[in-house]
Amino acid sequence: MNSQSEKIHDFNDVFMPHHGWVDEFIEAYNKLNVNNLKSLEEIYHNDIHFQDPLHTVNGRKNLIQYFEKMYTNIIYCHFDITHSFNSENEAALYWDMTYQHPGLNKGKKIIVHGHSRLKVVDRKVIFHRDYFDVGNLIYQHVPLLGGLINWINNRAAK
Repeated sequence: MNSQSEKIHDFNDVFMPHHGWVDEFIEAYNKLNVNNLKSLEEIYHNDIHFQDPLHTVNGRKNLIQYFEKMYTNIIYCHFDITHSFNSENEAALYWDMTYQHPGLNKGKKIIVHGHSRLKVVDRKVIFHRDYFDVGNLIYQHVPLLGGLINWINNRAAK
């Protein structure tokens, strides 16, 4: 174990077992599309509290309606889980979401990096909070507004 990456890899193998509910959650998200949103009932608790930088949603029925609105105009969406920390009833998932929306980035794919904090009760997620850069998700890809945001970011970096 000479390199730092080998040490990290060994640490992950020893201290981060995947619990079945985490694998089920990841599998469900990777299959998610506008035609199978009812599958969210299998992974989310009735009393789910969901929060991302744009919305807060309480209750599984409301969460499914929120996803229906989000997925309506999405051409493509896929989550690649790059790393996770988990215990019996809590997890942090680090992900890259690749999505395509006809009104953003001229319809080309957009990649957003983020992570989710999850808590479960009875093998169903009762708390889900997403953390990601909203500018990278939406604002930078809107015509005119995106150019302005990129100009501001470049000025701030100087």
